[in-house]
Amino acid sequence: MQVTKNHAKIRLENGELALGMGIRQARTVDIVHIAKTAGFDWLFIDMEHNSMSVDTAAQLCAAALTAGIAPMIRVPGHEPFHATRLLDAGATGIVVPHVSTKEEAENVVRSCRFPPLGKRSIPGLLPQVMFESYPVADVVEAINRETLLVAMIETEEGLRNVDEIAAVPGIDALLVGCTDLAAELGVTGQLGHSRVAEAIDAVCAACKKHGKFAGIGGVYDEAIMAAYVQKGARLILSGSDLAFLMAGGRARTSMLRSVSLSPALPSITA
Repeated sequence: MQVTKNHAKIRLENGELALGMGIRQARTVDIVHIAKTAGFDWLFIDMEHNSMSVDTAAQLCAAALTAGIAPMIRVPGHEPFHATRLLDAGATGIVVPHVSTKEEAENVVRSCRFPPLGKRSIPGLLPQVMFESYPVADVVEAINRETLLVAMIETEEGLRNVDEIAAVPGIDALLVGCTDLAAELGVTGQLGHSRVAEAIDAVCAACKKHGKFAGIGGVYDEAIMAAYVQKGARLILSGSDLAFLMAGGRARTSMLRSVSLSPALPSITA
């Protein structure tokens, strides 16, 4: 049976970094191929901080399946339909924000995994198997295997319960939402603060204990990113389309504004 492999999961299982690019502004499928060519392993299609429609997200997922990059959706909430509609449309991963308790993590699994792991309703033909007709039991097993379920740790409560959350069967990874967590910890904007670093340590320890993958998002200072990777983070949200465009645009305009408009004077020798 032909099923689309989850390239982020492959990287993680090989002990490598799985590098993600956030999609906030782009709305056309060219961004999928741009991200793949740039070297990213997965797309963080953000439907929490975004006005993107389900239809647009589905088009990005369909393009990603054939481009060799994993389409993963950050859903806007915990209601099951946010995730299941996109899983049916081709997403190979779901990132759920603000998971703070074991029960919330269990609900994520119940919504997003097919039986016997969860209660997700079994649809018809799926894009992850190129709409081919295969025995339902085989499709269910393959899709469960290739789908990456990620719980975001963004609250003090989630941090307190991180060991229980990491222990939930069917959750593959914990992604620290560093910006929101720093604010909750009283150090807003200080992503390299010792309290945030200690939180990363706790999440990485829980993931190691329970055989899960640790990740980070919201940190884009190179030194801080490197430090958290060395602590054990492997699922890395590397930046967004908007951030990359702004950085590239500012670098170019800054360079050009610094160019002198006067022609260089010829050197004079005696």
